[in-house]
Amino acid sequence: MSVREIRIFGDPVLKTVSAPVEEIDEGVRQLVEDLLDSVKVPGRAGVAASQIGVNLRAFSYNVDGKVGYVINPVLVETSGEPELMDEGCLSVPDLWFKTSRHPYAKVRGIDLDGNEIEVEGTGVLAQALQHETDHLDGLLYLDRLDKPTRREAMRQVRESSWF
Repeated sequence: MSVREIRIFGDPVLKTVSAPVEEIDEGVRQLVEDLLDSVKVPGRAGVAASQIGVNLRAFSYNVDGKVGYVINPVLVETSGEPELMDEGCLSVPDLWFKTSRHPYAKVRGIDLDGNEIEVEGTGVLAQALQHETDHLDGLLYLDRLDKPTRREAMRQVRESSWF
């Protein structure tokens, strides 16, 4: 049970596609516990396993008092015209940019008992589901920015105190 350190932009784990969880063992149970502890820190909407250095397909979320996790999540549905939403990332500290996201999203995966689960939502939850699934595919929200905004984002990253 612990809040794990968040990996920062530039760490190769963040650009690696995460492997599916093949077996729910004690290590996966510990991972989920750590993901849940890590996402409960105030100001956090989601934490992907890759953000804490584990390349397995799992993430936790904490939006509007709804806290949970999904193992082997697949983004199965998005709807609505994509909107530019302010978006940040724990792995890209203190930087926020308008990112195109669908206003509705649904992910399907499993829980620690191997049961199929679905998590769906609108607004910030939809944004978090898309954002965390991207992490598991080796994408950061910066990868979704249009070229001029991405250039500006990369300039700000290079000038940041944490880079």
